[in-house]
Amino acid sequence: QVQLVESGGGLVQAGASLRLSCVASGRTFGDYAMGWFRQVEEQGREFVAAISRSGSVTRYADPVKGRFTISRDNAKNTVYLQMNSLKAEDTATYHCAQGITAVTNSVGYDYWGQGTQVTVSS
Repeated sequence: QVQLVESGGGLVQAGASLRLSCVASGRTFGDYAMGWFRQVEEQGREFVAAISRSGSVTRYADPVKGRFTISRDNAKNTVYLQMNSLKAEDTATYHCAQGITAVTNSVGYDYWGQGTQVTVSS
């Protein structure tokens, strides 16, 4: 059974940094792309970043380009999201997801974590 468990969220002030982690289990981590999405209550999931199986290809949503960095450690079955220069509009629940390719559409991912809350105060 595939499980994705996020951690690293919290309450920070604008301009601060956070690093989110997502540990995967249940199937060979290096065989799958990983993505990060975020969701604000009563709104749909918004693409944040994605990384290919080897880590050679990354994609970012325009609002986070230059501030967020996605990376992965296949030996640790973990994907990370380094978030710098956080803004109030980054406040959301952040979910990691696992899929075949590093796409920006949520339908391309078949397993999801429960999410970790990030709150940025202005």
